[in-house]
Amino acid sequence: MSKGLVVQKFGGSSVANVERIQNVAKRVVSYKKKGFDLVVVVSALGDTTDELIELADKINREPSEREMDMLLSTGEQISVALLAMAIHKLGFEAISFTGAQVGIITDTSHTRARIIKINADKIREELKKGKIVIVAGFQGVTLSQDITTLGRGGSDLTAVALAKELVAIECEIYTDVDGIYTIDPRIEPKARKIPEITYDEMLEMASLGAQVMQARSIEVAKKFDVPIHVRSSFSDNSGTMIIKEAKRMEDVLISGVTLNKNEAKITICNVPDKPGVAAKIFKELSENGVNVDMIVQNVSHTRSTDISFTVGKAEVHKTLKITKRVAKNISAGEVLADEDIARVSIVGVGMKSHPGVAAKMFEVLAHNKCNIEMISTSDISISCIIKKKFAEMAVKSLHEKFGLGK
Repeated sequence: MSKGLVVQKFGGSSVANVERIQNVAKRVVSYKKKGFDLVVVVSALGDTTDELIELADKINREPSEREMDMLLSTGEQISVALLAMAIHKLGFEAISFTGAQVGIITDTSHTRARIIKINADKIREELKKGKIVIVAGFQGVTLSQDITTLGRGGSDLTAVALAKELVAIECEIYTDVDGIYTIDPRIEPKARKIPEITYDEMLEMASLGAQVMQARSIEVAKKFDVPIHVRSSFSDNSGTMIIKEAKRMEDVLISGVTLNKNEAKITICNVPDKPGVAAKIFKELSENGVNVDMIVQNVSHTRSTDISFTVGKAEVHKTLKITKRVAKNISAGEVLADEDIARVSIVGVGMKSHPGVAAKMFEVLAHNKCNIEMISTSDISISCIIKKKFAEMAVKSLHEKFGLGK
């Protein structure tokens, strides 16, 4: 009798070489021995995805997104097959599948596809035979059989979506750190592990640059109440549970501090100050699949204004091309791009009921001589765009000021 189904996801660093793949195989088999059914989602080995992107870039600076998906989806196909072989070597039955083979159906948005449905019959059949099922993360297929990928960190989304579809008792996300921390431990050794965190806080932290999990995977987990356990693939310590409500004391004001260096600021100068102009700019960007984040429009004292917004660094080239075209059409001035920026953010549900948090954050940044270029807030977060050279010092100081250290 099975103890229930567990979905496990192993990131690229967990399967970076032969030794680590064997380590993952042993861990998976240990769960099987305890009587669990297992679906294992795997990312591409180590830096494979980055290497493939680099390779494409050498051939064509602006490759077709469809062909990028064809290329990038091969990374996971290698890792699932190797993991299946490693499990066979340990004397257990396993079978590997691509996203398309297990019926992960997506829309047609290449490089950032959204999952429409999962036809998991094939997985259920193999589980009934007692096999460990290994699925390639980060990928799916359209109804017209085109391979798609789910965006950076998409293996998290594959795991959470399968956990929901197969009614798993838990979704375990294995990574190279042993949980969610108050700050990236590589930046600040005084970072503290958070035992429990809410979906809302984790969603904010992931959206704002915490690289432990993909934001879209947290959205799905929150929507369907899928419990997630983030833990290290290199130790047996328990990690961080991501759940609906964390049992913490009311006085926990801030849960974490994040840093994102992968953004760029685009500024359109001398935009005519009249109704409908901003709509034209952002409609054009949206129709071309550009995901815009923070937006600031200066107060106009003349008949024109400047509009600045941030986008992911990977989209700068594409965004500039579109923005320059739109600027010309609306008779605006020049378009500037600044990649020398970083976003520092504080996150915590305690902010809702505590005044003065923003003032405290701005004081810390002022003390560190950081000029704030843009500000954005939500119920449970405050973000500032500052120059990149001040970023690490700023997040360390914020971490200390809000008492988040060990």
